[in-house]
Amino acid sequence: MPETIGELSAVELTTAIRKKDISAREALADHLDRIADVNPAINVVVTIDPEGAQSLAHQADQLTASGAELPPLHGLPMTHKDTNNTAGMRTTQGSVALRDFVPDADDLIIARLKAAGVVSSGKSNVPEFGAGSHTFNDLFGTTTNPYAPALSAGGSSGGVAAVVASRVQSIGDGSDMGGSLRIPASFCNVVGFRPSTAVIPMPSDVNAYAWLGRTGPMARTVEDIALFMSVTAGPDPRVPHPAGLDPEVFRSSLETDMRGVRIGWSRDFGIGVPVEPEILEHLERQLRVFEELGAIVEEATPDFSEADLVFGNTRAMDFAAGLGPLLERAGDVIKPEVHWNVNKGLALTARDLIETAAARTRLEAGVQSFFGRYDLFASPCAQVLPFDATLRYPASVAGVPSETYLDWMRSACVLSATGLPVLSVPAGFSAAGLPIGLQLASNHYTDMQLLRWGRAFEQQTGYAAVAPVIPNEVPILTTTSA
Repeated sequence: MPETIGELSAVELTTAIRKKDISAREALADHLDRIADVNPAINVVVTIDPEGAQSLAHQADQLTASGAELPPLHGLPMTHKDTNNTAGMRTTQGSVALRDFVPDADDLIIARLKAAGVVSSGKSNVPEFGAGSHTFNDLFGTTTNPYAPALSAGGSSGGVAAVVASRVQSIGDGSDMGGSLRIPASFCNVVGFRPSTAVIPMPSDVNAYAWLGRTGPMARTVEDIALFMSVTAGPDPRVPHPAGLDPEVFRSSLETDMRGVRIGWSRDFGIGVPVEPEILEHLERQLRVFEELGAIVEEATPDFSEADLVFGNTRAMDFAAGLGPLLERAGDVIKPEVHWNVNKGLALTARDLIETAAARTRLEAGVQSFFGRYDLFASPCAQVLPFDATLRYPASVAGVPSETYLDWMRSACVLSATGLPVLSVPAGFSAAGLPIGLQLASNHYTDMQLLRWGRAFEQQTGYAAVAPVIPNEVPILTTTSA
């Protein structure tokens, strides 16, 4: 067993609590101490309720002592992503416009985590309204990388990635529209999982049919990802999507045999997506792990030629539907990137929407053609290494200028456009010691098989076990234009 509670996986910690080797109160005390240790350096937990959490931990220990049946995540301490509503706890979405907002009800993913026994303690930082893959806002400032506290932790689940990487907690809830679970996972050396459509439903009063955004987990092990999915997956009557997957699927064995598995690998997604050379060179060396396991790796890609159109227009429509009314009321305090995305959505014409639907249809045909020949698609997760945290976003990638705040995220966005399940797994470190993630995607609703393949890579490499060494000094950061 690891030397400290913070090093334990969720599976290990919940097992220890069940066996009464560790109490829920001891687990929480370690969690709160770790927040106090790392927050001055990386500014990650922005709302905290120690008294409420201590009451929950006490109740958990009473339940343990009673001999009653214990829920799957019994006693597990956790902060939550600040875009996920938490009943009775401030949820700001990183915006001055919502600085005092306290929801009356939990979002579905939070409600299911609480029902599974999680001890909620606070909220982790996000970019304003989750817009962009770098975690900064005018309300709480910038969250930085546990492995290099002057650099970005990614986003929008950058706070989640940072608390998991820094051993504050073993797992966390995030969300992902354009890479928000995957890019921070890559930057912070953890696992990030974007499930298939509606596997974890996302009820909405604005658009119950929305499909681009997802909620999902981050952890340091694929086994913990499966545990998280086993308590959060499952249908909800408010979401009219297909039923998705039974949560029991995620309780099945993670063992797999990769002999004969066909993997298509692409450096640029076949559409010239720029990626820093060091990332490409490193990941191509890591692909040998799959070959050593018996898989067949070839250069191949789905046809992503219309993925940018599908992603850009769908995201813009979702932003306009969700945030347009708020911009009318409080737009003067909301960042320009959100204004740009909402205005793009409001400017979409009927012709634009028709073209987007047709392009998505062709994109899906290309995806199915690819999976007729291959089992798995492998690609760079992030196009850049963690960058200067004072920037709003990278000004260029591999010499190619960024025209918008989304351009450096295309490696994740084009896969979001397909709707496929996508997993980011730690794949090692750059020459400067910065984390690099490998992005893996499989066909719709093969989520558990994707986790098995990711775990096979994880077992051979073990990169997530390399913990960061977080200094005590407080970085002074002022976010600037790219």
